[in-house]
Amino acid sequence: MRRVTWILAIVMSAALLLAGCGKKDAGSVVKDLDHVIGKLESYQGTGRMVLQTGQEPQEYQVEVWYQQPHYYRISLTNEKKDITQVVLRNDDGVFVLTPHLHKSFRFQSDWPENQGQVYLFQSLAQSILLDTERQFTKEGNSFVFDVAANYANSGQMARQKIWLDQKSLAPQKVEVSDSSSNVLVKLDFTQFEFGKKLEKDSFDMQRNMTSWDLKSLDKDAPVSGAATEPSAGAASPDGKAPAAGKDTPASAQAGAAGKDAAAGTPASGASAGAAADGGKAPAASPGKAAAADGSAKAPAAATGSGGAAADAGKAPAASGASAGGAASAGGTGDKQPAPAAAGTAATGAAGADNKAAANSSAGFGLIEPSYMPKGVAQQDIRDVKLGENTGIMVRYQGTYNYTLLEVAPQTQTVSVLPGDIVDLGYTLGVVTGDEKKTLTWTYEGIEFRLATADLPHDELVKIAQSVAEEAGK
Repeated sequence: MRRVTWILAIVMSAALLLAGCGKKDAGSVVKDLDHVIGKLESYQGTGRMVLQTGQEPQEYQVEVWYQQPHYYRISLTNEKKDITQVVLRNDDGVFVLTPHLHKSFRFQSDWPENQGQVYLFQSLAQSILLDTERQFTKEGNSFVFDVAANYANSGQMARQKIWLDQKSLAPQKVEVSDSSSNVLVKLDFTQFEFGKKLEKDSFDMQRNMTSWDLKSLDKDAPVSGAATEPSAGAASPDGKAPAAGKDTPASAQAGAAGKDAAAGTPASGASAGAAADGGKAPAASPGKAAAADGSAKAPAAATGSGGAAADAGKAPAASGASAGGAASAGGTGDKQPAPAAAGTAATGAAGADNKAAANSSAGFGLIEPSYMPKGVAQQDIRDVKLGENTGIMVRYQGTYNYTLLEVAPQTQTVSVLPGDIVDLGYTLGVVTGDEKKTLTWTYEGIEFRLATADLPHDELVKIAQSVAEEAGK
């Protein structure tokens, strides 16, 4: 009897010991996670990410590759807008690539060490390891951590829940919320594999740019930045002007005319006599050139027309400019309107004239942000020349002062300035500079540069995000 009792006691003790070993608490999981990070060599993952940071949710297909010690490749595809961007880090620096536009932006940065990303395993693991007030639960086959969100470029993100596979500790799901528990970012991993063997040239900039050309269904897309540009006003075989789509080169957009012009009607309806309009945009004519979006919003300056110069010369002066400062080569000077204060009807008329002239010379329609910080007003719109490219610059003044430059560059954009990546929801941008910051991003073939010396980071992002909302209208 005594022997049976001892046997039962031993069996029960062993069962309790095994049961105890099978239970993981927060401390033991954190210890295992630290071990995984310490021996991490590579991984590859895919997933679906939804951002709620703007007025409308933005959905991305995400693919992330990592190879030690510091090679990263993140592909973000917005299928609705048919846009793919790639973030690379290799021995040459950090790149933001827009392959279908053959644009790249290179900058110096410690990214992502200095800036966490929700789709990177290292960022998720570090947020768990560093939060001593972490909350821990279990759901099905997942360990769930509720920790502080540590994302440098977003003050809205306060907390995040991270689901990890109980066996491998691979990430399964992430939800990032604001201080009111509203979910701003949701990422569901559909696949994640540690120890994935990746070739070093998988992180090469040129390979990632050219591989897009090989995979693209658009066989006529320009390769390696060599865009095929039809001459100004060239018509398609059916007699219509080429459509100005988002992938149409800027020079083709500038030359795209209305259907009457394509049919042979001269586009010089705004002749020298049309300048006697008092500085207003040329009157509509049967040959009026179309705007870049295919509509007839902004009259294009006709070749050989004397009215364009006269119009530009009679545009009202911007707020704060002297009366004499409004004169130009095409203006008479004696009929110039007096400078008007911001917010008056005269300033509004000046802005309309400046906008029409800038649209014409830039070859694409101006896209203005729908959001302006309180106490800020638009000052003026002017066209600018950047090397071989013509663009539009809009100035804003008030509580904060900033400028927005829009240009459709035909050459690859390269920079080596120190910078940080900013996720705008619809695209990726790069912030460069310290005292004076510039946020640069590309959207639908247009490169935007938002520059300021006093605009807070959150306001900078809001303005940039509102550009896409206007472009989609």
